[in-house]
Formats: sequence, C-alpha cells, structure tokens
Amino acid sequence: MACNPESIVLASASPRRRQLLQQAGYSFSVIASAAEEEHDATREPEHLVTGNALLKAAEVAASRPDDTVIGADTLVYLDREPLGKPADHTQARAMLLRLSGVTHRVITGVAVVARSSAIEHCFAETTLVTFRHLDEAGIDDYLALIDPLDKAGGYAAQDGGEKIIASIAGSFQNVVGLPIDRLAEELQALGLGRHVPGQSR
Repeated sequence: MACNPESIVLASASPRRRQLLQQAGYSFSVIASAAEEEHDATREPEHLVTGNALLKAAEVAASRPDDTVIGADTLVYLDREPLGKPADHTQARAMLLRLSGVTHRVITGVAVVARSSAIEHCFAETTLVTFRHLDEAGIDDYLALIDPLDKAGGYAAQDGGEKIIASIAGSFQNVVGLPIDRLAEELQALGLGRHVPGQSR
C-alpha cells in the first residue's frame, strides 16, 4: 500500500525535522503536538525517547485518524545522563563545557502512528558524536552563532558544527533531529511507502 503523501503529518514544530522531510521529498503537513514529554532519567534511553515520540504522535493522531503521523524526540546522553534543552545561555555554556573533548550519544526516538491501518510503530537511532576540546572563548564564539535554547545539549550539528565537533559515527541527520534514511526504510517496511518528486505514488 502506497501512502498518499498528503496524509503524512509531522507532529513537531521543529524546523530542522521539517527541512529533513522536505529534502527527502516528502509532502506533509505539520501539527505541533501538545503532549507533555516525560523526563525520567532512570528509564532506558531508547525507551524514554521512543515513549516521548509515541506520546507526541498519538496526541496528534487522535484528531487525525486517517493520516500517518510521525512523532520524534531527540536527547543527548553523556554517559547515562540525558542533556535536554538548556533553560538559558548559562546552562548551554555549562553543557558544552561538559561535552568538550568527549564522546556522547545522540538518540532519537521516532513513532509512526496510522490508526486507519492499526499501526503504532517505534524505533530509536543512536549516533556517536565526539567534540573538539573547547575553551570558554570558543564556546562563547559558538553560542554567538546559534540559539541553543531549543536544542538538546545546547548545540546544532548543522549550524557551525565544525567549530565544536571532531567526528560523527552514524547518521548525521539523526544528530540534526530525524534519522530520515532509517525512517524511509521503516515506512517502506510498514507498507506506508514514500513519495519522492518524479516517482509514481
């Protein structure tokens, strides 16, 4: 069964996720989820992010039962500690100092909910990111380039990432906020297909 591209809904207001879907050739609408995220650091990372992604997708799917709804949640993990979105620039600076010179995990949970097909499917993707050694001046220069307050870990790989990131092992798109290649594979496996300009539906 091919998925009508107009029936895809992204349950996120993230401009980065929207851009990744657009670049991959999907047609979709956006409805930001109002679901309350969980912040239980004792849960396994993959369970936490997929649980939050499902909360977001299910909340939107309740009012769009005929559509395929995609929810996502991304967290930065330093060892087993989740680093969410910083509350202010002081906290963002402290996060970047902690990430300096070390390798951390970026884990994105994705949920696909299609109520008309009785589908509720989740998966998680992990990417390893190693930071350069940063000093206070370098961190201040980087923070002058971006708004860190809506970004897990206080940074964005796609915005000046070369200033702070030494290497990435895994999906770069996952670090941006949505593992788009894996999502395409999962949609195909679910029978929901994909739409790329020039392809037949």
